[in-house]
Amino acid sequence: MLSVLRVVSGALLLQHGAQKILGFPPGGGPGGIDLSTLAGWSGPIELVGGILIIIGLFTRGTAFILSGFTAVAYWMVHAPQSPYPINNGGELAALYCFVFLYIFFAGPGAWALDTLRGRRRR
Repeated sequence: MLSVLRVVSGALLLQHGAQKILGFPPGGGPGGIDLSTLAGWSGPIELVGGILIIIGLFTRGTAFILSGFTAVAYWMVHAPQSPYPINNGGELAALYCFVFLYIFFAGPGAWALDTLRGRRRR
């Protein structure tokens, strides 16, 4: 189930990055990014991080970065609007933060490239 949690979480995060960079899936704006802004860097982080989490490559490091990234997103974007996640729209950012923190500590699970690479070394 750890692998399922990792893949689903990565796929959901990947959609945020794909929508920002590629405009797909449609409905969230035209796509395109401005790398001169902090918000502009969120798209590539979500896209690349989502892919790495899905395939289970460099999982612990990626999960650590994504946990911090989503914590920053919560505290910089959502928390100033209201102290309550239900009111500030930050439930997803908070949940992602703790899911990726869990994956950092638990590892990638059985179905991951990191696991395959570990077996080859032995």
